[in-house]
Amino acid sequence: MEKTIKVKYHSDKIEKLCYIDGKSDWIDLRSAKEYHLSAGDFALIDLGISVQLPEGYEMITAARSSLFKNYGLIQTNAIGVIDETYCGDDDVIRMPVYAVRDTVVHVNDRVCQFRIIEHQPRICFEEVETLGNAARGGFGSTGRQ
Repeated sequence: MEKTIKVKYHSDKIEKLCYIDGKSDWIDLRSAKEYHLSAGDFALIDLGISVQLPEGYEMITAARSSLFKNYGLIQTNAIGVIDETYCGDDDVIRMPVYAVRDTVVHVNDRVCQFRIIEHQPRICFEEVETLGNAARGGFGSTGRQ
């Protein structure tokens, strides 16, 4: 079932949101401003949009796979979570980044991506003495290949 997201653009210099057909169902977000960052700088990259999500949905943002390679930037919160209450005209979506080298992000550069998901259902927590299952092992326990 198709869902509708209302989008307010704060810049006419960025491309409109769209799917990249055949590539992914994640949608790229672009820098709305130019940033000149030095190694060690922190910035909130303005993504140039505000949105109103469908009721019961949230937006997950994540760095594009090329962000570090192309710009030397790390998204500081690993992923961003935007719920449907962040929907005011001036609730501009931003991406927190840390620069590990000197870099420039230009207007309209694709820096992150998003998808929307339904809210997690309400869950109950049941405290138990044992889960009744054998341990699977820790990090890397399934092998390398």
